[in-house]
Amino acid sequence: MIKYAVHYLKNTFVPLNCPDNINLDDGQLVLARTEKGEEALKAFLVNSEVAKLFENSDKTPAPFEFIRILTQEDLMLLEDLKKEEVTSFFKCKELVKKHHLNMNLVQCKITFDKRKISFYYTAPERVDFRELLKDLTQVFKRMRIDLRHIGVRDESSIMDGTGICGKPFCCSSYLRKFESINVKLAKDQGMPIAPSKISGTCGRLLCCLTYEYSNYIEAAKGMPPVGSTVMTSNGLGKVCFIQFLNNTVAVKFEDGKIKEFEKSEIEMVDADVNVDIEIPQINNYTTDEKVDAKQLKQLEDDRNSSTGNV
Repeated sequence: MIKYAVHYLKNTFVPLNCPDNINLDDGQLVLARTEKGEEALKAFLVNSEVAKLFENSDKTPAPFEFIRILTQEDLMLLEDLKKEEVTSFFKCKELVKKHHLNMNLVQCKITFDKRKISFYYTAPERVDFRELLKDLTQVFKRMRIDLRHIGVRDESSIMDGTGICGKPFCCSSYLRKFESINVKLAKDQGMPIAPSKISGTCGRLLCCLTYEYSNYIEAAKGMPPVGSTVMTSNGLGKVCFIQFLNNTVAVKFEDGKIKEFEKSEIEMVDADVNVDIEIPQINNYTTDEKVDAKQLKQLEDDRNSSTGNV
């Protein structure tokens, strides 16, 4: 039975192989052997229900090996290591500038045993960093250097933060796989087609646009399309807006008035009425932002937005 797990990148929890004679407190810092080397991680107690899920799932990551509980001396070394990561980050940044490389340095991580230093970066295209690597080997001697290309979505996931909803980023809390997202998802849900409303910190479309999309598609079944002519208790009019989740339809009449009806209260007819609905007047998601096709294309650009290299 799995007894402990450690908190790892992107808020994941990895089982910890710990000897039976070792008892850890919840939240205690330990030294563990990971695929990157020796790392200082926070350990947590695993209750029986979570342990069962760990053991029965084929997606549970391979356990890390416990080395020891961090001593007071280790904690002091850890503080020094964090400071060294900051100085190393800026040293690498200076070298990137020196070689005029089109890459954005995101983060620097050094293993506790100081055998490996990893630099995470984003770049719009492939980067030839051979000369940079030569300089880095001169600066960080006796360390294995890892230059790791990540996507802009990966960058947000490892940096953490709060989304426009006021909650922690989905990508850094529980989201493990990034879906392909396009502007059509926002349009179909009646959202404003404005970058500030439908994009995240990563500069790409919000991941949450996919969460309720299937509900909107289901709710849209049987709804008259916008622009179609319908018969209502008030006479003929044109559909100018649809509230899918409320199951209501807004109809505009020839006198310019707009009224909402239940889907069951209207009937589609093959007729023409003199109603202009180019601009839906009851759309609550109006925006003053000017948006061009290039901006929208950039929001949809998923090339290298997630590389899985974190």
